[in-house]
Amino acid sequence: MLQDLSLMDIIRYNDWANDQLLKAAAGFSDEQLDRPFDIGVGSLRRTLIHIWAGEDTWRKRQSGHTETPWPNQDEKIAMPNLAGRFAQTRLERDALLKNQTPLSVAEVIPYRDSLGELFRASRLDMFLQGLTHSIHHRAQAANMTRRLGGPLIDLDYMYWARQPAKED
Repeated sequence: MLQDLSLMDIIRYNDWANDQLLKAAAGFSDEQLDRPFDIGVGSLRRTLIHIWAGEDTWRKRQSGHTETPWPNQDEKIAMPNLAGRFAQTRLERDALLKNQTPLSVAEVIPYRDSLGELFRASRLDMFLQGLTHSIHHRAQAANMTRRLGGPLIDLDYMYWARQPAKED
């Protein structure tokens, strides 16, 4: 049944897919990471920072932080340091999720968007936005990785979920 697929399954898949891109990006030079592209937010490094920024910002909003300015995407952060930021955000997100109930995920809370406009959304909608935002930009980052001469990274959910089967 559909309820057997949990939000946690999608979150673990999300973490795995982010890790696939971070591993591929770790092999590129600064020049490659900053090469301009006409997709996404302009370069592989900026797109990866953007993915992290989205996940971290939505986590803060889910925690009740109304004022959540968008992090600087022009930072020339090294890939291992960016991977560390993803890891820290995951720890904080997992701590938040551990205490959620059906009632708390339905709670509607206020936040300001990146332009300073005040909105309200449920905590569940914020979780889903963080995940779908990452999926969208990971497709762009995978495209950039390939165009930089990197490996073809297949980020389909089934590459994470499937299990080898024995022949009968």
